[in-house]
Amino acid sequence: MTVAAQSAPTPPSDTATQFNPLLFAYNMTEASKIWQDILKIVAQEDAFTTIPTTADPSIWNLASDYSQWMSSAMKDPAKLMQLSYTWMSNSATLWQETMQNFLETDTIPASNTPDTSGDKRFAGKAWQNNIFFDYLKKQYLMTSAWTQDAVEHLDEDLDEHSQKKLHFYTRQWMDAIAPSNFPISNPEVLQASLESNGETILKGLMNLREDFNRGKGRLAISTTDNKAFDVGKNLAATEGKVIYQNDLMQLIQYAPQTETVFETPLLLIPAWINKFYIFDMQKKNSFVQWLLERGYTVFVISWVNPDAQHKDKTLENYMTDGLLQAVKVVRSVTNTPSVSCMGYCLGGTLLATTLAYLHALGKQDIIASATYLTTMIDFSEPGELGVFIDEEQIQSIEAKMSKKGYLEGADMAATFNLLRSNNMIWSFVINNYLLGKEPFPFDLLYWNSDCTRMPAAMHSFCLRNFYHQNNLATPNALTIAGQKIDVTRIKTASFILSTREDHIAPWQSTYAATQLYNGDVTFALAGSGHIAGVINPPHKEKYGYWTGETKRGLDADAWLSHASEHVGSWWGYWHEWQARFQSAQRIAARAVGNERYKPLEAAPGSYAKLR
Repeated sequence: MTVAAQSAPTPPSDTATQFNPLLFAYNMTEASKIWQDILKIVAQEDAFTTIPTTADPSIWNLASDYSQWMSSAMKDPAKLMQLSYTWMSNSATLWQETMQNFLETDTIPASNTPDTSGDKRFAGKAWQNNIFFDYLKKQYLMTSAWTQDAVEHLDEDLDEHSQKKLHFYTRQWMDAIAPSNFPISNPEVLQASLESNGETILKGLMNLREDFNRGKGRLAISTTDNKAFDVGKNLAATEGKVIYQNDLMQLIQYAPQTETVFETPLLLIPAWINKFYIFDMQKKNSFVQWLLERGYTVFVISWVNPDAQHKDKTLENYMTDGLLQAVKVVRSVTNTPSVSCMGYCLGGTLLATTLAYLHALGKQDIIASATYLTTMIDFSEPGELGVFIDEEQIQSIEAKMSKKGYLEGADMAATFNLLRSNNMIWSFVINNYLLGKEPFPFDLLYWNSDCTRMPAAMHSFCLRNFYHQNNLATPNALTIAGQKIDVTRIKTASFILSTREDHIAPWQSTYAATQLYNGDVTFALAGSGHIAGVINPPHKEKYGYWTGETKRGLDADAWLSHASEHVGSWWGYWHEWQARFQSAQRIAARAVGNERYKPLEAAPGSYAKLR
């Protein structure tokens, strides 16, 4: 069910900025109508299909973990009493100082309360200038810190995985109940609603209704202005053609922008959980555009957005019908013996898997060099993503996928958003729904929300073999296309880029690949996170990066302690590295396609537009 979105109603003629009870009442009446629309949407059965229920084994497992934690806590009542006493004592001190501040003109600092200066949720002046909200904020932060401290210090009877799950979900729940997330306890929201005579409430509910409609009954929080971008016009607009396609991917070749080009072509391999155009955003931050201006012949794989007909596709299919088929076409079109490849995130994991397979066959020379962007090969320490990986949760995901043959992209996006819930969920709840504002147009967040579905067989394979059992990093533990593979046999020269604030592929985990490959390895660490640290054009002069020698036995922290820091983007550093795999003489720019692989349609192609 979709409820028609309406423009804001025309208010009474008196629109003075001072508080107007009649105007406020009018806006509240209109808001109640929109709220009834929202209730009709969420009342649909489909709106609840993605919400975990008591039949979900992962929910029972988490409840069991908390029950076990409670039993562990009761075994040491002295420690529990000490923690409780600390909280009560600090709370009493805070209340005493708050009342003293209220009764006296001089401000007395609250010595036993958390520092809130770096917390964006409470950065507004309204939180500082009102003694009640200042107390509410400090009491919440104190209680949140105490709760997480109690979980950490009273979990001795739990295994490491259960401990990580409890810490993670405890933080999620404490973040969710922050006073900033509720209109009655957020002074900025109250102030805005009064100053606008309730218009912010009305607009916020309109935004909420629009997001429920867009999610077809599921709340799809807008993180950017979705109307500001159009794939093929102001995103993924670099000139090129689709020159090959099958049921898994389209292969795009970009038109040259220089008279001469490097001889060895470059194939870009995106992850299959988002669209390929992370490589080709707006012209000002398009990596593809930057590569073309420097004389590369650039190809990119655009994965299909799978549906039920793809349910039996495995990682093997993505390798044989995807990456290897793309390499075959690129070699034919460019008439070259080898191709340089660059894989992003899971695209890099696929690249390493393929190289291990090619080394097993003795055919590794068709790939001249390999670049891995924020790519995990050793999944032994996957960061907070690991809290979602255990047998019960995998079974739950597999049961969900069995109904449709795929995992909804929104499910994976929700998982990633939980890793940074204050930034990726609650900040937009406050901005969009409580303050009634429109999200800022941000191209990277638009791409981030343009997620794709995942075939059931392939996703199950990756969860079990990569994240759960770490088979890719274990020699001969994985069989692909009839070959046992071993990434430690890879001799292809590798460039590994990690990002220091990566919450999806922690840089210490991606660094671990330097200790696996058997060939020449160059490692660089960029500033910022999983997306912004990679898509960082040189002209912005942001973030910086670190470089240093890698060698066996050198762990990530030791590497960083001896690394050299550089200003600006890593792109130029990679460009210098890649020059090692090019002939001294450039050649005339190549035409797009050839007689066998003729252009089929203009880039970005139809697969990139499938929702």
